[in-house]
Amino acid sequence: MKTTRSPLILFTISLLSLLLFSVIWPTESTPDKINTVLELDESNFDSTIASYDYVFVDFYAPWCGHCKRLAPELDVAAPILAELKKPIVIAKVNADKYTRLARKHEVDGYPTLKIYMHGVPTEYYGPRKAELLVRFLRKFVASDVAVLNSDSAIREFVEEAGTHFPIFIGFGLNETVISNLGIKYKKKAWFSVASDFSDDMMVQYDFDKIPTLVSIHPSYNDHSIFYGPFEEEFLEEFVKQNFLPLAVPINYETLKVLKDDQRKIVLTILEDENEEKSRKLIKTLKAAASANRKLVFGYVGVKQWAEFTDTFGVSKETKLPKMIVWDGGEDYFSVIGSESIEEEDQGSQISQFLAGYREGKTERNRVSGPSLLGYINSLIGVRTAYIIVFLVAMLFLIRHISKEEPLRVGTRDEVERATSSEAESSEYRPGSKQD
Repeated sequence: MKTTRSPLILFTISLLSLLLFSVIWPTESTPDKINTVLELDESNFDSTIASYDYVFVDFYAPWCGHCKRLAPELDVAAPILAELKKPIVIAKVNADKYTRLARKHEVDGYPTLKIYMHGVPTEYYGPRKAELLVRFLRKFVASDVAVLNSDSAIREFVEEAGTHFPIFIGFGLNETVISNLGIKYKKKAWFSVASDFSDDMMVQYDFDKIPTLVSIHPSYNDHSIFYGPFEEEFLEEFVKQNFLPLAVPINYETLKVLKDDQRKIVLTILEDENEEKSRKLIKTLKAAASANRKLVFGYVGVKQWAEFTDTFGVSKETKLPKMIVWDGGEDYFSVIGSESIEEEDQGSQISQFLAGYREGKTERNRVSGPSLLGYINSLIGVRTAYIIVFLVAMLFLIRHISKEEPLRVGTRDEVERATSSEAESSEYRPGSKQD
């Protein structure tokens, strides 16, 4: 006898079939949202990096003072970063315990901070306070080029971008014109195009033609204008020249950027960067830099970094401000007849200095300390600390065998203080490995 199945029976069979299919062939699952700091070791590091698109890892040591101060900031940042459209997971590794894992990931100081984007690591040198860290990390998951359609959108973009990256806005430019640069230099700058804006924006950013590309350094109240040509070769040259402000304060952080810049550095050595007369001179240096983009103009105060200025022959008898041209290596050049700058008519004196340099009226000198790369790498890392400890231990053993008074070995906190090269009080100069 022929039988027919009711619609209810057919629905039930279909539902059971779907359930069975999902069990046998499960669909790809989305990783769980992580709103706390993960503790990683050799057993789960690789799987975590593979499971999440963006993972920020703190390689720390329990005895490291800087690491201890960083830990609560990461606890605050973790749930905020987990809620982003493209979430960032925060994790940490006890590199003092899991030394093999630390060596594999080239950890040579504490804390070492890296962000793994689709499994590819990039070292992090940004701020460490939770609020600023969140703002800084958002750069890594933002779009390559933002499209802005109003004055308010432009203002919001600049505000959200913060002060730690230069900002490039193409007014009246098509997104495709700078898309390649946005991809290539995503880790170094914010890129955007403004398709609709008022005359107020033209006044604010001081341009009078369209299209134009504007570079902005918010922390320096500094900007530059580029009217073309808009072929990629010329655009890229402008972008690379504007990763730094017109007049660059020399510190560890800016030296890291300068190591990738092939231009010579016109270095002005001041008594104190914060003095009113120094600020006036810095303003004049910006004007000179704007007209001489083939050179980098930098300044440093003896009060701010005496160790650095000493390498250029600065002493108590040196007349300041002093101008030199540094190649970033072991040599620098003085311009004969323009060794120092008087307070009056400083613009003309700078022009005279540059003319003398180009005409070859120079005297070659030798840097008495590290080169640019030497300063960048001068922070004592873990391996160096181990070598020091080993040598001290050997001396201890030799003296013990000789029955002499043994050496007193310092504590790890003392090593930490000795190897810390920059104070964490300045948010602009984060990122060095300090322990």
